[in-house]
Amino acid sequence: SLVRFLSARLHSVQEAKEVAQEAYVRLLSLDDSGAVSFLRAFLFKTAANLAVDRLRSRSRQRQAMTAGLCDELREAPTPDHEAAQAEEARIVRRLIGELPPKCRHAFLLHRIQGEDFPEIAKQMELSERMVRHYVLRAVLYCRSGLDAALSSKDSKEPGRG
Repeated sequence: SLVRFLSARLHSVQEAKEVAQEAYVRLLSLDDSGAVSFLRAFLFKTAANLAVDRLRSRSRQRQAMTAGLCDELREAPTPDHEAAQAEEARIVRRLIGELPPKCRHAFLLHRIQGEDFPEIAKQMELSERMVRHYVLRAVLYCRSGLDAALSSKDSKEPGRG
């Protein structure tokens, strides 16, 4: 019944089976399974949340593909493109270094090490909401700083702006 429930949400039996398995693993890894009095309801809620995560991920991938964000990966990089990427990386490293320590730490744990928000919150002894705030703040700061640096560079180049 769980796989049918998830198949209706995900429109894929294979993905439904994967999500159901992940939900069972989470259920079985509870420290005290007696703490959850309605295991079936908990299992379905966990599976539904995992399905939503999967759908969001699929949507982001689709948006990236339609926006042409992955086109760069298909083409062989030119020396100019590689130099521009190296410059952007240098700017982003500088911007990350300018972040407040807790904000920088949360951002690096999430974006570089791939940690999820609950794990970061536990490590940093912060609320999950605060971790999300720090990561968002870092992303916005780096994005705006990179945009400003690149637009400043573009306006200084001959033949531009």
